[in-house]
Amino acid sequence: MWTGVYPAVTTKFTENDELDFAEMERCFQLQMDAGCDGIIVCGSLGEAMALEPEEKIEILKIAKKVCGSKHVIMTVCESSTRRAEKAAADAAAAGANGLMVLPGVPYRSAPHETVAHIKAVAKAGGIPVMVYNNPVAYGVDVTLDMFAELADEPLIVAMKESTDDIRRATEVINRFGDRFKVLTGVDNLALESLMMGVDGWVAGLVVAFPRETVAIYQLTKAGRYQEALEIYRWFRPLLDLDVSTNLVQNIKLAEMVAIGSNDRVRAPRLALSGAERARVIKVVEDAIACRPELPELKELCDTSM
Repeated sequence: MWTGVYPAVTTKFTENDELDFAEMERCFQLQMDAGCDGIIVCGSLGEAMALEPEEKIEILKIAKKVCGSKHVIMTVCESSTRRAEKAAADAAAAGANGLMVLPGVPYRSAPHETVAHIKAVAKAGGIPVMVYNNPVAYGVDVTLDMFAELADEPLIVAMKESTDDIRRATEVINRFGDRFKVLTGVDNLALESLMMGVDGWVAGLVVAFPRETVAIYQLTKAGRYQEALEIYRWFRPLLDLDVSTNLVQNIKLAEMVAIGSNDRVRAPRLALSGAERARVIKVVEDAIACRPELPELKELCDTSM
């Protein structure tokens, strides 16, 4: 657990703004077919803040059905510790294998408040926790000193590193060794982070381009850096779509073009329109037009063993 490629999947809606169970099952299966190592549901890309608690559990159950023995991680993103504790306990009871826990957004908590929140949620869930650290988006940096305090809680085992600072991965590994698994959470810093020795990739554009994402990860872990770099350079204009305030709309539009899904979002978000919609579609279509040949995944797995 906590190594490999973990898609942060999108949530699919019908035209009536209900959960589209069939489309989520189809899209989740594409991730498994490509060799992803698990799925993270109801995150930022999954429109967590627009979902009802019972909807999140239904999405978790769909992912569990598709993933089989692979791990399904539930995101816990709540504005109060009390609600976060309940969400964690409910997810564990519904079969989540782990939790990805955020600070209590949108409140910008002090360091001691952040540590207390994360520890309380971990204990309430009783299953392994990955701390999602994204100070760029959420305004709270879970610093190395804070992780030193979190290290005494055995349920906290991993971090999603999204500080946008490539130096942080090395600093974490130098300070903590193998105490925490480290997963990169910034698509257009993924190869750089993998080269620095992180354990996994919480990916966004993977939902539209799963095989390419898995190939980059496996090539890098197998030491075949030049091959990984060639795919990554092709992928980079697509990966930039993840680093945007419109990441949900961007990536859902990429799914529409690349895998025949749809770009429906839940209000207050609205699907892209006009020139920006045309720009994103062109980025995706241009990439598909020169899609690279990939080595066989079995070959990669055998090489990296």
